[in-house]
Amino acid sequence: MKMTITPIKTLVANAKEEIETLSMDAAADHVAAGTALFVDIRDPRELSREGKIPGAFHAPRGMLEFWIDPQSPYHKPALATDKTLILYCAGALRSSLAVKTLQDMGVRNVAEMDGGFGAWKAAGRDIEPTT
Repeated sequence: MKMTITPIKTLVANAKEEIETLSMDAAADHVAAGTALFVDIRDPRELSREGKIPGAFHAPRGMLEFWIDPQSPYHKPALATDKTLILYCAGALRSSLAVKTLQDMGVRNVAEMDGGFGAWKAAGRDIEPTT
């Protein structure tokens, strides 16, 4: 029997219908005002290669749920905040799925940045090198 796979484009489109997506400018304004935190969910190799948005907290996509859960032995206190968590990846696909997952976990103060790091970089915005 052939397995039916839901295409990733469909999963992302469905997630985007249920999450908040902020423009790059709006996201940057929230962070500058101290009401939000950028969370970079890209793979560590992507950060090493390209850097990150200055001040962003790195939470790799594969660990995000474990790091945000206060009952997890892997919990990261930096993610236990009243600030809005603004997730980004390279191009706003993984971040859409991640925001939806966090909402499913009960996180309400979460959004994604439209266009992801690729759009940030293309706009000539500041990038912080990582080691």
